[in-house]
Amino acid sequence: MRPRVTMVLAIVAVLVGGVMLVPAAYAKFAGGNGEGGIGGGGQVPAPSPTAPAPPTLADAPVSVKFEGEFFSWALMDRETGTVTGAKNMNQTSSTESMLKAWIVADYLRQLGDKKPTAELQKAAILAIRNSDDDGANRVYREAGGSYRPQPGGKPDPVIARAIQICGLTDTRPGDVPDYKGWWSFTEMSPRDAARLGDCIADGRAAGPTWTKWLLSEMTKVAGSVKQQRERSGGGRWGIIDGLPATIKAQGPVHMKNGWTQLAYDGNWHVSCLAFTDKWSLSVMMRYPARAGLSYGARMCASVATQLVTPQPGAALKVPQQPIGKL
Repeated sequence: MRPRVTMVLAIVAVLVGGVMLVPAAYAKFAGGNGEGGIGGGGQVPAPSPTAPAPPTLADAPVSVKFEGEFFSWALMDRETGTVTGAKNMNQTSSTESMLKAWIVADYLRQLGDKKPTAELQKAAILAIRNSDDDGANRVYREAGGSYRPQPGGKPDPVIARAIQICGLTDTRPGDVPDYKGWWSFTEMSPRDAARLGDCIADGRAAGPTWTKWLLSEMTKVAGSVKQQRERSGGGRWGIIDGLPATIKAQGPVHMKNGWTQLAYDGNWHVSCLAFTDKWSLSVMMRYPARAGLSYGARMCASVATQLVTPQPGAALKVPQQPIGKL
């Protein structure tokens, strides 16, 4: 009988010990101290809310009340190379002074490690900062540009290099009578303009020696829409005005706009380009001259504002609390 009694006592001890261990283990997993007993374990700790990611520009629906002949935009995510935008982002309009950024880049890349003359460096600075036509023309000629229409409607050497180096697919010489061969009449799509911004930013356009210098100059664009002269003018408006301070504080915004009121069609031709290390955005349009340059500037700013992600004032993300207890 003694062995049987011993066995029974051992089994009882195991069962009692197991019952005592269950609440302790439960409490451990529940993050408590075990005082709740069976069915009274501690609640799961509430997850902490997380702040939204730093704002940037990302693809989003864009709606503008535009009245004119042409309006389009394109945005490149420079981390992925993806280009998104309006359905007609492959359609073209004249670049106007926006192309001056490429003209200066093309000239500088050809210099390599050499330095430009003081005259040419000043011309390049004026072309970027003040959108000076005479400065741009001086650099354009030095880069190998020609105002003569090329055989077979081909682009001149400066524009041809932009197409080749930057991978542009929609860009072509302008075909307006009496203006064939003019660099400002070069036809470019918004998606090609966004690619051009990326090409300048990553160094392909100006080359390793001069990219940093050019990018610095493109942050120093000066003047408002009201500061316009016959052959130069203020170009610090548009996309940059649509960016919140939280984006501008992340790093430099490089820009070059183009704008001309043309007599042959009675329109303003406005082309906006801005880019950072994260994105490249272009907005292009043509609209009646009576609306003024400020109208186009507002359109460019509006597109940028609508692409800000997350939008200013976005709520903190609060993870869902699991239902019930462990």
